[in-house]
Amino acid sequence: MTKKMILMLVGDFAEDYETMVPFQALQMVGLTVHAVCPGKQAGDHIATAIHDFEGHQTYTEKPGHRFTLNAGFDTVSADQYDGLVIPGGRAPEYLRLDPRVLSLIRAFAEANKPIAAVCHGPQLLAAAGVIGGRTVSAYPACAPEVALAGGRYAEIAIDGAVADGNLITAPAWPAHPAWLARFIAALGVRISLG
Repeated sequence: MTKKMILMLVGDFAEDYETMVPFQALQMVGLTVHAVCPGKQAGDHIATAIHDFEGHQTYTEKPGHRFTLNAGFDTVSADQYDGLVIPGGRAPEYLRLDPRVLSLIRAFAEANKPIAAVCHGPQLLAAAGVIGGRTVSAYPACAPEVALAGGRYAEIAIDGAVADGNLITAPAWPAHPAWLARFIAALGVRISLG
C-alpha cells in the first residue's frame, strides 16, 4: 500500500492545539503530513495562538508555539495528496482572502478527497463554496457563515464531530479524538494495535 499523504493548511495564529496535535497524531499512525502556509516555505515558522475561556463573553488569545512548516505552499497541488486538514484559530479569517487557497480547497472537494476542518476552519470551506447543502460543524460563532454559504450548521457537543460525505468537521480541539478518527476512517486507514 502506498503511504497516504496529507496536506495541512495553516497560517499565523492558527490554533496551537488544532495544529500541533493533528500534525503529530496523523504522523503517529503512519501518514505523511505536509504543513504549508501561503507566502512561506519549508523551514519557515508560523505563530500559533492558544484560545482559552476565562469567563468572558468570548475566548482570550495567548501566544502559542512557533510551528515549523515542512513544505512550501507554492509547490503543492491537491492531486499530490489523499486528504486535507484545516485547523481553526484566526488563520482561516485571512487565508480565505487568498484565491489560491480557495482554489486548492475546491480541488480537494471536486476530487471528493477527505477534508477535515475544525473550529474556525469551516470559514475556509464557506469561502471556497464547498458546503452548500452539507451538514457542517464549526466553532459556534461561525454558524452564520455556514448558513450563509448554504450549509446546515450541526450544533453538536464540543467533543463531537460530524461527517457529511468527504467533509469531516468539529467545533473545537476537544473533538480531536472523534474528528481525527473520522478523518482517518475516511482516508481508508486502518490502525492495528498489538
